[in-house]
Amino acid sequence: MKKTLGTLAGAALIALSGAAFADESTDIGKKIYDRAFGRGCGTCHDISSNPQLTANIKAGTLTRAAFEDTLKNGRGGMPKAIDEIMKNAAVTKAGYGEDQAVDALWKYISSK
Repeated sequence: MKKTLGTLAGAALIALSGAAFADESTDIGKKIYDRAFGRGCGTCHDISSNPQLTANIKAGTLTRAAFEDTLKNGRGGMPKAIDEIMKNAAVTKAGYGEDQAVDALWKYISSK
């Protein structure tokens, strides 16, 4: 009985820590989206004349790889954004690398 309770408690702790990381990641993604370039990604991407990130991600027309490539290299009128993302206080505080920061932003936009 004690072993079973210990196993259940351990499993619950692992599940809760995973949920906490998932929430942290989405929160950091939101902070990136809201603060990039001092005005946020939505300044350009939440208006109808520019690429609609959420719609494109949900439709499958924007892949994670293409998203990352655009952040790192820019495209059309969009400047390279990865350096700006990496300067975000939430990213530096969490100790995220580029892949983790891009994942957090991708996850946030996908959840909108």
